[in-house]
Amino acid sequence: MRIIKIISASLLLIIVALTILVWAITFHPPPLQNEKVYNHPDAPMLQGGQNLKVLSWNVQYMASKNYEFWYDRIDGSGPDLRPSREDIEATYQEVVRVIEAQNPDIILLQELHDGAVRTDYEDQLQRLLGMLPKDYANYTEAFYWQADFVPLPQIMGSVGMKLAVISKYRIDTALRHQLATIKTFPLYDEFNFKRAIQEVQIPVYGGQPLTLMNTHFDAFAQGSDTMQQQVAYLKALLSQKDQAEPWLIAGDFNLLPPGQYKLLPEADRDYYQANSELASIYDGFKVVPSIEQATGENAKQWFTYFPNRKEAVAPDRTIDFFVHADNLDDLKVEVLQENTWHISDHLPMVAKFTVPE
Repeated sequence: MRIIKIISASLLLIIVALTILVWAITFHPPPLQNEKVYNHPDAPMLQGGQNLKVLSWNVQYMASKNYEFWYDRIDGSGPDLRPSREDIEATYQEVVRVIEAQNPDIILLQELHDGAVRTDYEDQLQRLLGMLPKDYANYTEAFYWQADFVPLPQIMGSVGMKLAVISKYRIDTALRHQLATIKTFPLYDEFNFKRAIQEVQIPVYGGQPLTLMNTHFDAFAQGSDTMQQQVAYLKALLSQKDQAEPWLIAGDFNLLPPGQYKLLPEADRDYYQANSELASIYDGFKVVPSIEQATGENAKQWFTYFPNRKEAVAPDRTIDFFVHADNLDDLKVEVLQENTWHISDHLPMVAKFTVPE
């Protein structure tokens, strides 16, 4: 009996110690969190009535299109673990080329690494800022994956992934909204993504502040209602906006527009629901691309995702979107298809509109 008690006590101590260790090396953001904003002292203020261009892009941690990573197949059988340093460097150059050619006023980026072993611990946002023109001097960031060590055989090291907003104009405030997370095994879940919506306010001289939001929803959430919960949070957040408030959200939603499911190859349908969770967002708000654009005869021009699989030879679905307020009624969106397929598994999108006065 004494031996059993000793063994039981020892096991309990091990479990407690392991729990404390896991908690100490993983990321635990609150439901809402103010994020630090970095502004140049001479940053200009956005003007009411001004034409504005916003670029949104999942840059896939500068990994290029030269790989099929383990997570790129639903069974985890992709052969590649990380990009080479040479491909990372080449991808930085291509991302900068596109940004300079487009010259957007504001950039919304998803899937930037910071402190990740698979990309040599580099802060990719800071590296990119150093390569861009000097007027991109105002920015804020929000992590959605962070751990000092992930004991997954394909990683076995640190991870860090974040959203970023980069602006030519002054940013007033930044807020991080925590989204619902995938629930599996509690200890395992601590190492998983903590997806978020990044919300910033841009002051407007002569008008109401412009609210911009940036996000990257979950993927690989089959068998759970995580995607429904994340969409429900977004719907509630947007529904709270005042009708006079100009706002825009963009990013990688990892969901299809309603009706596009039937256009997918049979092998890829397991990643999605036949009835898209985004239907409620389409029902309540203005979304680009529209259902007609995303499922019509010109649907290919709205495809934003090019799978990292050998059998995929071109972008074949839309999972990146712009959702916007009614008062941004002149908003025009384009997916940048020309000379971008080789840079990331997502294509960049740009939106142009007039800032309400």
